[in-house]
Amino acid sequence: MGDVQEGHYNLISALHKSMRGSDPDAALYWLARMLDGGEDPLFVARRLVRFANEDIGMADPHAVQQTLAAWDVYERLGSPEGELAIAQAVVYLATAPKSIAVYRGFNAAHRAARHTGSLMPPAHSLNAPTRLMKNLGYGKDYQYDPDSADGFSGADYFPDGMGRETYYQPTRNGYEAQISERLRHWAALRARRQRG
Repeated sequence: MGDVQEGHYNLISALHKSMRGSDPDAALYWLARMLDGGEDPLFVARRLVRFANEDIGMADPHAVQQTLAAWDVYERLGSPEGELAIAQAVVYLATAPKSIAVYRGFNAAHRAARHTGSLMPPAHSLNAPTRLMKNLGYGKDYQYDPDSADGFSGADYFPDGMGRETYYQPTRNGYEAQISERLRHWAALRARRQRG
């Protein structure tokens, strides 16, 4: 039993490492080994969804859609026809740009939240459905970003008493290059607006 289980984890590890290493040919080989060995294709599909979020992230936000579509196709067609959808997802993931910036950023935000978890959101970001809440300043000076001239108010959304942090640091890979430029632009706007 131990050898079978070890082989199971060795093969999924080889598949993951091949996709992470941008080697679609090796990834297809390990996928074929798994399926030929009787691995549950739905186990592979679930792991592909995880890989898309963890190893590709915002470098190619379509990766998760590709993996969910492969899972759906397999559930509709079964084997062997549905296995081709899983193979297509494997190739997509292996050839997609990679980034763990969201993964790292989320972990950093978790660490910060554990230390600052009792701080209130800034008053401007709170809804004020009652007169008392309005009198307490809830919603005061809130700026509706989509309605501003450039779609960005530069408001601070961190809790009062907590400095601005940067958790998500996009790479220059794939779509994250565009996100990086957009975040730089917003940081410059925020700095100009804070200077007055």
